[in-house]
Amino acid sequence: MRERQVPGDLLHSAPMAEGNEPTGKEPESLQGDAILGEAYAKTRKSLIAKLDNWEDQQAWDEFYKIYWRLIYSVAIKAGLRSDEAFDCVQETILSIAKQSKKNLYDPAQGSFKTWLMNMTRWRINDQFRKRKKDTAMVGGEWENDRKTAVIDRVEDPNGEVLSRLWDMEWKKNVADAALTRVKAHVSPKQYQIFDCYVIKQWDAKKVQDHLNVSMAQVYLAKHRVGAVLKRELAKLDENAD
Repeated sequence: MRERQVPGDLLHSAPMAEGNEPTGKEPESLQGDAILGEAYAKTRKSLIAKLDNWEDQQAWDEFYKIYWRLIYSVAIKAGLRSDEAFDCVQETILSIAKQSKKNLYDPAQGSFKTWLMNMTRWRINDQFRKRKKDTAMVGGEWENDRKTAVIDRVEDPNGEVLSRLWDMEWKKNVADAALTRVKAHVSPKQYQIFDCYVIKQWDAKKVQDHLNVSMAQVYLAKHRVGAVLKRELAKLDENAD
């Protein structure tokens, strides 16, 4: 079966979490967390340096901006520390880039979502093994039963624990991506109404009074923005296949 490279349109149009637009700036959600923001910038810079001589470096930069938080969140929930999770992000994307360069990604063998999950799983396991090795080298014991249990569950051949984590974080990533795209297609006022009424689930009367809009505007925004959101979610679901 013919193997194909990761398609360029996937790199450029894959789910993008809110605040991860390719602006050259850190995501807004990181600006309030200096430590996490510094680690994000350092990891991204290191990764791009390693990809410096590869074709389409900009596409891989965009890929990092799109998927780093998904990989990071799953790694943290799997039991890694923040520094280990950022290493996991970098090594996962480097592995994906190497496989793509060698045309090892074949969509016919499974969805992109599952492929990315498996690549992330292997790098998470690498971090656990590295931690265990480092602990042994200084004469310590493998931290505690809880951590051992975490790696055992993550390495489960059936992958049930990590699969559940991945599905949960993937849905969050897709939702954030869809909302980001929605903002580009509706007016700020309509999105504000939709955010209060649908996302924050305010009472319609509260939305009307707080935003000084008519009840008709509230229901119109719900309908129009909701339709755009549904369309964008459908597009992003296609990218997971």
